[in-house]
Amino acid sequence: MGGGDEVLRRLVAGLAAIVLVAEAAVLVLVHLVLGRTTENQSMSIAGSDPDVMSKATYGLGAGLGAFLLLCAVFAAVAAFRDRRPGPFARFVLVAAAVTHGVLGVLTVVLVGWAAFATMMLILCLLVLTLLLYEDRTPQARPAGPAGAGPTGELKPTNP
Repeated sequence: MGGGDEVLRRLVAGLAAIVLVAEAAVLVLVHLVLGRTTENQSMSIAGSDPDVMSKATYGLGAGLGAFLLLCAVFAAVAAFRDRRPGPFARFVLVAAAVTHGVLGVLTVVLVGWAAFATMMLILCLLVLTLLLYEDRTPQARPAGPAGAGPTGELKPTNP
């Protein structure tokens, strides 16, 4: 791969990290507002305890923010090192991509097309971060039949 590919990989992973940090901040802020509103209004849904609901909202916001920040750290590390994320980091980034895909479908109905486009942009950055970093370690290929090349096709021989 050439130098341009390195720049593209680092740019995409860096942008993914920045966007994920911004998304984490927005989601934490939204959950703080929702939790505070629930707490101040003493809202109850079907007899649920308002204190439990507000604390659960705060907890969910903190959990989502931490998850997105973890994803941002993994993307930033990939950008700085210009290396494929490790197995655990790939698992976390794939989970984030799947979550953004599912939430993107829900946001189109509940919020609108602008929110859908934002979710799909983040999904694309996550998927590109995963796909642009290919495994560069040479892999031993199984030997094919006698006279065959590494992919199994026959090679011409010279007498």
